[in-house]
Amino acid sequence: MTEYFLLFLSAAIVNNFVLSRYLGLCIFFGVSKNFHASSSMGLAIISIITMSSMLTWVIEHFILQPLGLYFLRMIVFVVVIAVFVQLLEMVIKKFMPTLYNIWGIYLLLVATNCVILGVPIINSEEHFTFLKSTVNALGSGTGFAIALILFASLREKLQFSDVPKSLEGLGIAFILAGMLALAFQGFSGMIPL
Repeated sequence: MTEYFLLFLSAAIVNNFVLSRYLGLCIFFGVSKNFHASSSMGLAIISIITMSSMLTWVIEHFILQPLGLYFLRMIVFVVVIAVFVQLLEMVIKKFMPTLYNIWGIYLLLVATNCVILGVPIINSEEHFTFLKSTVNALGSGTGFAIALILFASLREKLQFSDVPKSLEGLGIAFILAGMLALAFQGFSGMIPL
């Protein structure tokens, strides 16, 4: 049980995709202007990463490897992720149109997000079991959501600050993201995995 807890913490905090590996930055900067949009996008990413990792593990171990079609792994992973994103888009558009409008193009960018694709690939490369794969995916999605929510909170507070004219917008956002990444670097080396 401790092994799974450490794997979760490692994926969420120590090896955070956004703040340690610098992946998924398009959504990170695009959606983080609004706290509500960021928190809901964080939940969407957690669910997409977890469900797609579980399904890709099953497909890889019960279809691709037995049939000798391992070379199709990347294509299959992309298709599975695209299906989950499309399903999520249909549900959000039907039941939460306001949220759908807030997310805009960033919901479609989730399908091509390197974090969403990176987690199943890492699970495959590390030869994780189904349970480890699921825990790693859940931790990675949680880490992405934590980074997104923290960054959105800081950006909303920053709107009330006196920012120099030359740094307004993305300039100060990049500085803020760098400081947040530097804070997360303090966790590196904490969990030996």
